[in-house]
Amino acid sequence: MDYKEESLKYHSTGRPGKIEVNNTKPFITQTDLALAYTPGVAGPCMAIYENPEDVFKYTAKGNLVAVISNGTAVLGLGNIGPAAGKPVMEGKGVLFKKFADIDVFDIELDTLDPDEIIRTVKMLEPTFGGINLEDIKAPECFYIEDELKKQMNIPVFHDDQHGTAIISGAALLNACELSGKKLEDIRVVFSGAGAAGIACARLYIELGVNPKNIMMCDSKGVIYKGRTEGMNPHKEQFAVKTNARTIQDALVGADAFFGVSVANLLSKEMVQSMAKDPIIFAMANPDPEVTYEDALSYRKDVFMATGRSDYPNQVNNVLGFPFIFRGALDVQATEINKEMRIAAVKSLAALAKEPVPYSVMQAYGLKQLKFGREYLIPKPFDPRVLIWEASAIAEAAMKSGVARKQIDLKAYRDELEQRLGMGRHVTRTFINKAKKAPKRIVYPEGESTTILKACEIIIAEGMAQPVLLGDPKIIEGKLENIGLTYLRKSLEIINPKSCKKCGDYVEMYYKLRQRKGVIREDAERIMNDPVYLGAMMVHTGDCDGMVSGLTHRYKDTIRPALEIIGVRDDVSQVAGMHIVIFKDKIFYFADTTVTINPTSEELADIAIMCANEVKRMGVEPRVALLSFSNFGNVKHIVNQKLQKTFKMVRKRAPELVIDGEMQASTAVCPEIIDEVFPFSELAGKNGANVLIFPNIESGNIAYKLLKHLGDATVIGPILMGLKKPVHPLQIGDFDEIGVVNMTAIAVIDAQKNKE
Repeated sequence: MDYKEESLKYHSTGRPGKIEVNNTKPFITQTDLALAYTPGVAGPCMAIYENPEDVFKYTAKGNLVAVISNGTAVLGLGNIGPAAGKPVMEGKGVLFKKFADIDVFDIELDTLDPDEIIRTVKMLEPTFGGINLEDIKAPECFYIEDELKKQMNIPVFHDDQHGTAIISGAALLNACELSGKKLEDIRVVFSGAGAAGIACARLYIELGVNPKNIMMCDSKGVIYKGRTEGMNPHKEQFAVKTNARTIQDALVGADAFFGVSVANLLSKEMVQSMAKDPIIFAMANPDPEVTYEDALSYRKDVFMATGRSDYPNQVNNVLGFPFIFRGALDVQATEINKEMRIAAVKSLAALAKEPVPYSVMQAYGLKQLKFGREYLIPKPFDPRVLIWEASAIAEAAMKSGVARKQIDLKAYRDELEQRLGMGRHVTRTFINKAKKAPKRIVYPEGESTTILKACEIIIAEGMAQPVLLGDPKIIEGKLENIGLTYLRKSLEIINPKSCKKCGDYVEMYYKLRQRKGVIREDAERIMNDPVYLGAMMVHTGDCDGMVSGLTHRYKDTIRPALEIIGVRDDVSQVAGMHIVIFKDKIFYFADTTVTINPTSEELADIAIMCANEVKRMGVEPRVALLSFSNFGNVKHIVNQKLQKTFKMVRKRAPELVIDGEMQASTAVCPEIIDEVFPFSELAGKNGANVLIFPNIESGNIAYKLLKHLGDATVIGPILMGLKKPVHPLQIGDFDEIGVVNMTAIAVIDAQKNKE
């Protein structure tokens, strides 16, 4: 790809640049104008005047960061000036918003005078909750940051220094752990004595590296005691007594190399001269001091990281600054101190040891990713980084005494989940409900890697006791392969071929189905099927619910449940529901999976079942019966069916808010139903949230279009109407989060059944 040409198109197409400012409050009516500006705005103005801390309550200050640069050290471009550096600063704003939902104003200052920068930034303190200094050359950047931290009462963070240090520090901790090296013993060589290099060295010392074991090199060679050429006070801190004068001399026997300098610096001989299991972090951009391919061809035992996204172990500052500021802003920290930086390092190092979600591997086109030489630090697009790192920063700020605001960390993690999207917030709500009274859930596909990865989350969350059906040897082998052997003690594994209670289950099934054409030999054969076995375990109470379907068709999961568990006494059939989370709204679609062309009676059952299921989830249902017309304006058999359904539901469940038939736009747009159909039961109630479709094809098509074209989060299918919870999975789905979600719903259903 011609990145230059494509990037010019990217930045110039449509509205120039990459960012814009949007309102966060309604601004439509005269009342909105009066509240947003005069005279209403006087209220918050005077509240802040009387209590300055209220600025965080009534303005955007608490979520607003300034990205400030004078363009003297832009990326790999050098001193190109403030205007030429602006695209980078806008890009920084995009990353802040995308990864941590933080708003940014980028401010480019046309000055080379450090004191002028300090004065200017200090005067901006009333506006911003934090200051991100960017692309300011060394050594001025050290002085500017130090002075601003002294003078300002909000976080000031020079990302070029601390970002690289924090991310590479996490990788260093894990490389040392894997190689068996101790931080206090390793001998470290740096190439590059600018902002990033010196900040890395300082942080590594804070982590435990012995300063006597650090040898720093710049373009003039080794920084040694007595050297005068190209020195400054910051370099002088790392001057050592040594006879080494070149980086080649310094690397002999070294345990680690950290490069923030120039491309193609390390030769084969230099790499081979290093100690066993050398740690080489070649972070020059865009081309590293030694390429990943070359380093591995020189040494098979190398721990390698670069700044590039096309190699493993990318040291990318986006793993740091958005989440560091998120945590700092949320506790209204006055600074980002040493304790917070170390907390960021340790949170990233710890997260890399966790099983990697399928969604992350899919984003990078990988089939497997686990802690090891090629995975020392999390991937930038791993959504868990926000939760792990921001909460670690907030906790460290509170413990070290720089937080103005004390928060509940458990509730804060839930809030961070919500920032990742309404879908994450909803699933977190389900998980929290399940955790209150965990149940035994059986998984007929216990040998599936996806199920095993899901069990790691399920057990860690304490939401259920997994019972896996499958060959124990196969399951244990897969647990070892994906690095989850520690789960074995928490898992109950039952082999369908040697189950102690199989004889009892065969007898029960035979009695249930002997007048349905089943003979004893059939019962013995059928009970070898893990799905039938799982359904029988739920039926007998040996398990509280079942989740299955990764390797079975939908009907092959439902049929055993219908034959063994059966339909509830208060309904005539089962039905399928999907939860569809679109932007900031949640809808419940039914029937999307079971009944192809339901009658009026069946639709009434489906509507009431779905409404009751939504109530069980703690949501007040508002039901719309969907069609292609509104309230009888077209006479058609479909509309007549829905009109009959409405009358039936109204008679059976008079307290339920329901109306129809109506078009989908009428159901989900409150302004239409309020203004055009004020007689409707849904008028004045913010539209419908339960959508009942006239047939399976319309419901199925609708949720799949929203999922794939509208980027909606879809949870389901949720099977309604059985006496005990059985929930199918999507065949071929490799995302363990879907299994976790359906497990949570199965547990909640089991809790309600027990009540």
